[in-house]
Amino acid sequence: MCNIPSDCPSVPGDAPHSMTDRNPTDPQPKSGDFFFPPPLPGSAEAVETLCTSGQVRIERIASHGHASPPGFWYDQTEDEWVMLLQGAAVLGFDDGRELALHPGTWVALPAHCRHRVVATAPDTLWLAVFAPADADPAP
Repeated sequence: MCNIPSDCPSVPGDAPHSMTDRNPTDPQPKSGDFFFPPPLPGSAEAVETLCTSGQVRIERIASHGHASPPGFWYDQTEDEWVMLLQGAAVLGFDDGRELALHPGTWVALPAHCRHRVVATAPDTLWLAVFAPADADPAP
């Protein structure tokens, strides 16, 4: 159990946070509300960095019916782990497979796994974690 002292600040929506910028003589937890305030619909997905530590980055991504443009593929140099927390989405892969996601489902995308967002429902929220690709992947 984690007991946070009552004098520790807890400010919902107080992001982004860099764990590398913390003061080692006065360590304070950082917190926020993943679902509030809700990101407003826009012409592109809304990406908010919630926390960084070293080479690891955690993001909240909000999609409102967005999809990758025709012919566009993500081909990232980082590993990505993503979980759908709200809404629905379909990811497509360059081998023709598609993966339907609903709240609670997740997928681990190794670096250079070409993928795209085929479709999202309104008010879709993703939790994404990015980390350096393994320099020596297991066989």
